[in-house]
Amino acid sequence: MARLSIQKVHVGEKDTNCYVVACAEKKEAIVIDPGDDAPKILGQLKGLTVRWICCTHAHPGHTGAKEPVKAATQAVTAMHLADATAMLKSADRYLVAGETLPFGDFTLEVLPTPGHTPGGLSFKVGNHVFTGDTLLAGKIGRVDLPGSSPQQMLLSLHGQLLTLPDNTVVYPGHGPNSTIGAERVGNPYLRIR
Repeated sequence: MARLSIQKVHVGEKDTNCYVVACAEKKEAIVIDPGDDAPKILGQLKGLTVRWICCTHAHPGHTGAKEPVKAATQAVTAMHLADATAMLKSADRYLVAGETLPFGDFTLEVLPTPGHTPGGLSFKVGNHVFTGDTLLAGKIGRVDLPGSSPQQMLLSLHGQLLTLPDNTVVYPGHGPNSTIGAERVGNPYLRIR
């Protein structure tokens, strides 16, 4: 049975959660939201082959170390085209809803979760979901920034994330982990109907 390893790396002045998600057997990994501190992230990649560098959205705090990590690993960078266009960022690959990215014995599934940004994405691996700044423990990402949309945020939360099983572990872009069940019950922003 393949084992999934998830390491959280705190990076940058905004204390962004960067994640190294790896197949323990095949030693293949995905880096999610390399926001800053490339040497710190690269230190967590010893012995791993990085297949993908995925960004939940294109804010600098989540993409700042993308290029140095790519240069060191030769991995493919990926984000949504709407964010790349809005924030003048580029990636090797532009992701669409429902796409899957293989690494080791696992696949990462792309969920469309715009709201915080026009091209916001969440990434699901098994019963783990990486939500960027869409869903945080006890709160949601800001929707008062250029390109953000409160309406899209509600659709993303209720149409994508809250449809996941309660035991799905939530790995947000900032702060502690949670679960979909805990957020469904305890997050005041998710009680809005």
